[in-house]
Amino acid sequence: MTLDDTDRRILAALQADASLSNVELARRVHLSPSPCLARVRALEAAGLIRQYVALLDPKQLGLHLNVFISISLKQQSRQALQAFEDAVCAREEVMECYLMTGDADYLIRVAVPDMPALESFILEHLSPIAEIEKIRSSFALKQVRYKTALPLHG
Repeated sequence: MTLDDTDRRILAALQADASLSNVELARRVHLSPSPCLARVRALEAAGLIRQYVALLDPKQLGLHLNVFISISLKQQSRQALQAFEDAVCAREEVMECYLMTGDADYLIRVAVPDMPALESFILEHLSPIAEIEKIRSSFALKQVRYKTALPLHG
């Protein structure tokens, strides 16, 4: 799908506030409601809009630790990679998981309330994964930037 400036304005507005009504979205992007809705539906059908979410404040939910964990596996076979991915994707505290190049095979980000919860996660859920060889954790001291809106250059 080729995006025009109107599509980009729609996507930018929805990234900023996915709760906009179609009427308000149409007003912001200078369209009437029917063509605006048709464009949104086309963007959804093309897979450009995957889903609509509410972003919650982790600290207000008691999730005070944001931890990045680098994981190296014993071997990088397809079966070992899939077994690891299945295991971490089953854990709700795992917010992100990336297959990496470089020193570690995976980088995951976990959100947990405190050190005992992190210890429990590592000892009870990560360490028992047979494919894991090495686990290294880094704590985020301060979140300098966090954004969910992707750049929409034309």
